[in-house]
Order: sequence, then structure tokens, then C-alpha cells
Amino acid sequence: MSVQVSAIMLGVEDVDRAKRFYADGLGCEIDQDFPGFVRCSLGDGSSKLALYEWDAAAQDAGVSPEGSGFRGVSFHFFTDTRDEVDEVMRKAVAAGGTAVKEAAAVQWGYYGYFSDPDGYLWKVTTAA
Repeated sequence: MSVQVSAIMLGVEDVDRAKRFYADGLGCEIDQDFPGFVRCSLGDGSSKLALYEWDAAAQDAGVSPEGSGFRGVSFHFFTDTRDEVDEVMRKAVAAGGTAVKEAAAVQWGYYGYFSDPDGYLWKVTTAA
């Protein structure tokens, strides 16, 4: 059996705020909505995104909820055009995210980074 990622779970400070960011701000479709837990569809061919209260997520894994700073992970969203990169960056900031690195041209393409309200990093990029 090969390893697959069926869902990506993020421990978040405020589930309602995270739900607004991902669903209302970025257009993710909610397919489960419970107190303290929300699961979103990221689109065809992508894993699900689960939003779970930070402390509850740590408890579920049996680890300490303490920790901050770079978490050693970022999510990457590949688009077809530079305009799409800019559109996703604008939507993220309008929804309450932060532009961490403004989109700019590089030798191999165009990219930028934003963080969601809980500090999770998203790279939005195109090779075009």
C-alpha cells in the first residue's frame, strides 16, 4: 500500500475564524462542521483540510500544545498564471491573512507567500 494524504489537519486558535478565512475568504467548500472541528474540500484532486482547536489537536496526538514560530511546513498552491497568483494573494489578505512575501518574478517563475490567521504559510506560485 502506498502512502497518501487524505486530509491535512491544522491546529488553530479559533476554529470559527479559520473557517471564515478558508471558506468565506478563499472559497473552500465546507463538508463537515462541528463545534471545534471543520473539514473543507480544497478542490478536485486535492486533500481535505481539517481545522481543529489547537489544544484539542495536541491532546489528540498526545503532545504538548506549546510551540511557535516556523513549523517546518508550508503549503504550496500552483497556478497557471501570474494574475492567478496575485488574485489568490489578494483574496488571502482580504480574508484576514498576511502577505509574508509579496509576489515577485524570479528566474524560474513568479511566487509569493501569505500566512493564514494562525501563521500557517502558503506559497502561491507559477512557472509562467
